[in-house]
Amino acid sequence: MRESGAVRELDLVVLKTFVAVVEKGSFTRAGESLYLAQSTVSAHMKRLEALFEKPLLQRGQTAVLPTPAGERLLAHARQLLRQNALAWQEMTDQRLDGVVRLGIPDDYLIYLPEALSMFEARYPGVELEVSCGLSVELVQEVKAGALDIAITTRQPNSPGGEVLRAEPMTWVTGVGHDTHQRQPLPLALSKQGVCIFRERALAALTSAGITHRIAYSSASLSGLSSAVRAGLAITVLTPSMMGEGLRVLGEEEGLPKLPNTEITLHQRQGDLSGAAIALIQQLRDSVIFKPHQDALVNK
Repeated sequence: MRESGAVRELDLVVLKTFVAVVEKGSFTRAGESLYLAQSTVSAHMKRLEALFEKPLLQRGQTAVLPTPAGERLLAHARQLLRQNALAWQEMTDQRLDGVVRLGIPDDYLIYLPEALSMFEARYPGVELEVSCGLSVELVQEVKAGALDIAITTRQPNSPGGEVLRAEPMTWVTGVGHDTHQRQPLPLALSKQGVCIFRERALAALTSAGITHRIAYSSASLSGLSSAVRAGLAITVLTPSMMGEGLRVLGEEEGLPKLPNTEITLHQRQGDLSGAAIALIQQLRDSVIFKPHQDALVNK
């Protein structure tokens, strides 16, 4: 039993492990992110739970989640780790401050939280302002100096930028549906002039002599994916954009091959702040557009 009223020092290394387990949803992924063996992660969690004499994590079928007590500790753990980072950077003259303005298409926003969370944990003195928009518009905002950095899909009318990743474009349908066998082929695509995916999909189908029609039109990935998941149309995505309930269609299903698409990073001209330069390096180092496991499972 703990002595009543006694205060114990908390180990920041153990707290960092706890936060990683919650954020990654598993002991294995937490260990990989911290370069720790899974046995070490388990030992850290047992030590922390023994300290408070109560469970902090609940093991679900799909992910490890915090208990109510774990949720309370999580807020304190993040605050302590943040203050530790600030103190270290202050004393070693490595602290970065200021505001960094980042632009990204809505469709890519789901890939950023991990990278941005890592950046904010590393540089808690920096304020991030993230704006969503169309790739063409974001490039123009960078050129105008309204944004420091933008991550975009390379378009014919918005060339340039540093290529972060080249990914194949693939035809996608809903799991358990034969939508791709309908004539004319129903498509779920972005609105005209918004995305290179639409132009390339239509050009490929026309070249292959496949009759088609635009069944659903939307500027958001979630809207297109919902229509495809329901079996109402097929669409074009990259492996990074794949989610649950979707599967890849190949040439064996009679659909034409599509070219690769490039994800690029644009930065405004002139001198960038140290914080902006650090964020650019974080984006380069992070595998932001890592394909979902669902894309492999549902194929």
